Amino acid sequence: MTAPVLRDVTLRDGLQLTGKLLPVQRKVDIVRRLLALGVPALEIGSMARPDLVAPMANTMELVAALTPEELRRCWVWVATPRHVEKAAAAGVRNFQYCFSVSDAHNRANIGRDTEASVAAMPDAVRLAQEVGGSIQLCLATAFTCPFDGPVDPERVLAIARDPRTEGADDIVLADTLGQAHPGEVSALVTAVRERTPARRVVFHGHDTWGMGVANTLAAVAAGADMVDGALGGLGGCPFAPGASGNTASEDILFATRPDWFTPAALAALVDLSEELLAELGEPNRSRTLEGARSEASAFEWVVGRA
Repeated sequence: MTAPVLRDVTLRDGLQLTGKLLPVQRKVDIVRRLLALGVPALEIGSMARPDLVAPMANTMELVAALTPEELRRCWVWVATPRHVEKAAAAGVRNFQYCFSVSDAHNRANIGRDTEASVAAMPDAVRLAQEVGGSIQLCLATAFTCPFDGPVDPERVLAIARDPRTEGADDIVLADTLGQAHPGEVSALVTAVRERTPARRVVFHGHDTWGMGVANTLAAVAAGADMVDGALGGLGGCPFAPGASGNTASEDILFATRPDWFTPAALAALVDLSEELLAELGEPNRSRTLEGARSEASAFEWVVGRA
């Protein structure tokens, strides 16, 4: 199994539920440390209203502080064409256009039904393409909805085949609540690859029910090209009751072993994760981080106690 591209989403999905706004320079430091380690892609913020998602309030200041080269490896969450327009003017070139497959969650999260988000997507695609950018079709609640329960896979496929979503470079399948199991993930990723337009497939998992790594590996085996994770398992959606942290980036990396991920890289990642978790007052949810601090010193991946 080829190692997928990891996108670390700490600075967006990871921070959403913390309620704490990190200073811009601290976010810049995190971006640069992750990129220097070899993390291929990052999600660094959101155009969500700061009065609703306070930790995202300085996203555009962060964008302004990064170089164009750094921004080429960074993604920003958007939900409307106006978001794309404002982010593009600030220098963003990778846009994650997100809405929910279920109407109930889309109304709670974005304030409109799913059809309205689909109808607006052609304008979002056009604006991204006008600046030479890349845009993703990101489908939240692709497996279950906190209000309506299980989501019909055919509804996901219908959106993916809708002519109005053409132009998206990638499709993101988000297990927003972390309620999916590996069989469901494998089936949906396979169906999307076989029955919808050719795009890079991204899996965004949460570890609410302990299936984060298993689901990620199932997605990769079924053909997902990119997977999302957050340092220490941070994260969750503020508009999805029952959602908890993302699958930990450390756990995904330890399971998939991309070429750049060495024991030295893990040691640096552990230091960064622990710094950030302490700063935010958040618990560690990464088993790899725990293992790295164990007493099993004969194992090359153990970095010992801080």
